Amino acid sequence: MAERSQPSANYSNWPVITALTIVSLPLLLMYVYLFLDTVTVKQADALLPSGLTLNHWRFLWQTTEGKANIWQVTVNTLLFAACTTSLVLIVSSMAGYVLSRLNVPARGFFLAGVMVLHAFPSVTLIIAIFIVLQMIGLYNSLLGVILVKAAIDLPLGIWLMKGFYDTVPWEIEMAGVVDGASRFRVWRSLVLPQVKPGIMALGLFSFLSGWGEFILPQVLAPGNQVQVLSVYLAAFLADDNNYDFNMFKAVGVFYLIPVLIVYALFNKYLMNIYGGGSKG
Repeated sequence: MAERSQPSANYSNWPVITALTIVSLPLLLMYVYLFLDTVTVKQADALLPSGLTLNHWRFLWQTTEGKANIWQVTVNTLLFAACTTSLVLIVSSMAGYVLSRLNVPARGFFLAGVMVLHAFPSVTLIIAIFIVLQMIGLYNSLLGVILVKAAIDLPLGIWLMKGFYDTVPWEIEMAGVVDGASRFRVWRSLVLPQVKPGIMALGLFSFLSGWGEFILPQVLAPGNQVQVLSVYLAAFLADDNNYDFNMFKAVGVFYLIPVLIVYALFNKYLMNIYGGGSKG
């Protein structure tokens, strides 16, 4: 009986799949044409390209006049996203555990304060942050913008990790304590593996957020030596003298490739984001 119902259940999904495909088709075509424009030559009024070229990708081996080197910018972006993610994961995994398991004084007030901090958009704090970084000598430095970005992302990270820790049964920790393990050993060896999907999901969100951040690097680290890809890409639109729209598209595709790779490697953790602690 179950084998008979399975084909009909699969058949009933086809209308939904077909509708989603039709709705997504314009977006897919847009990305196809975006990539084709980076490797072809086409007249402005033509629908089809007239030839192939790699000239639009020349920024990979040739530094554009007045702009930073693309590989240095890429390294800066990787450092920015990776360091921000590391800080968010380390602090959130510890603070979330403390708020979930320990009887911290004024815990409710602290959690409410964390959410209030997260409610403020970063653009509303940019002037104050700009002044503070200038006073402590971290303006126009990669370290300064990393610390700012991590501080802005921490409230959400702490709340997310607290929610995952709340799903872990107390019995797991009590078993470790009874066996003589320290509280830190229990957290590291028994509790952290239970919230691995949450850690991976938070890490992925933090990395993508750092990789796509524009406002903070643009205002706090505008120099060529500390420039990130989002600022580098925006500089093409502001350059009226050497405006090359096809190269702009090529840089955009180059900017997109690491995101696709990261998502392909870690999307399974997003699918298991609610697969946290269990009693089994």
